[in-house]
Amino acid sequence: MNAEIIAVGTEILLGDIVNTNAQFLSHELAALGINVYRHTTAGDNFDRLQTAFSEAFARVDLVITTGGLGPTADDISKEAVAAHFGLDMLLDEKSLSDIACFFDKIGQTMTENNCSQAMFPRGSKILDNPAGTAPGCIIEQDGKICILLPGPPNEMKTLWNLHIKPYLARFSDGILVSRTLKMVGIGESAMEDKVADILVNGLNPTVAPYAVGRPGEVVLRISAKAASGEAAKALMEPVAAELYARLGEFIYGEDDDTLAGKLVQTLAQRGLKLAIAESITGGQLASAVIACPGASEILDQAVVTYSNASKIKLLGVSPITLEKFGAVSEQVAIEMAEGAAKAAGADFALSTTGIAGPGGGTAEKPVGLTYIGLYLGGRTFAKKFQLFGDRTRIRDRAVAHALDMLRRGLHE
Repeated sequence: MNAEIIAVGTEILLGDIVNTNAQFLSHELAALGINVYRHTTAGDNFDRLQTAFSEAFARVDLVITTGGLGPTADDISKEAVAAHFGLDMLLDEKSLSDIACFFDKIGQTMTENNCSQAMFPRGSKILDNPAGTAPGCIIEQDGKICILLPGPPNEMKTLWNLHIKPYLARFSDGILVSRTLKMVGIGESAMEDKVADILVNGLNPTVAPYAVGRPGEVVLRISAKAASGEAAKALMEPVAAELYARLGEFIYGEDDDTLAGKLVQTLAQRGLKLAIAESITGGQLASAVIACPGASEILDQAVVTYSNASKIKLLGVSPITLEKFGAVSEQVAIEMAEGAAKAAGADFALSTTGIAGPGGGTAEKPVGLTYIGLYLGGRTFAKKFQLFGDRTRIRDRAVAHALDMLRRGLHE
């Protein structure tokens, strides 16, 4: 079965709200083995919404809408789909009673315009909504299915789990299962070059780059369709093994793993302590670590030393080193990491120094130049990176490279 999702609401077109409903529905439909062909957004305009329905049903058998089921005059989803199928609108007494009970429950009076939420196209399968006042409905006609869901995400998800997921399961010819491999320390083009033959086979399972990685990270998604989840996982296993054989040094985790989270877990398991000294990243590196459960077990101390004076005072960086090489240098990154480790008595220490821009760069030291220092077991070294992007992306990438250096240090 092929589907299209139509989000109804001028506020989405204006950018006032983000359409997270389509993301949720696409993920859920994929898990049921239902292909999503297109996302469409239509404003609160009857003619344009009818056009959206006509075009969608020319392409697919299943259309799911979100929004346009409220009590105001611009909530016209049901009227538009009724006109598309040539159906009358009828009052459903049970829905009207349920809406009245909802208002009683929250201690408010139902107004006359809420009655419109109990009007449905003739023959609809009505979906009660325990999370709000807008029931949904399902219309089946001439081999086409239209499912109308409310726009508020909590109500939409409630109706999906309560009514729609069980309803659509009978149309599923298999289950689609995905597995994501998360990488750091390699660019997308370099990664693709290593596995190009796997990416283009187009078979089951499929492998494709996934554009949801954090800055500095690359994600590959393996997807397989089978009669059961276990069968799909079995199909993916040999493909995943081949990807690990080619890209294993860059893979830090899978699915919901985060790079910082995996590092915190590893350090905690080994009983190791980490210290951090930041300049260019201004606390973002420590924040990434602290965001992970268990950070208190491994993070001993983190400091932001943005000025030369603070580098000298808090980390013991030599004024001579700063004068000779500058704050953005390999030598200073090394002394920052050593100073952080010494001050905290830590097993590992990371340091960052660089030029985030947009100003401050020179021909010798351009914007994006970054040095990251790593202290481990009495040995300290630093790596040079020439990062790109705006100020935010440069700093984000510096965090990713710092965590990757620690990851590789832990493997050593």
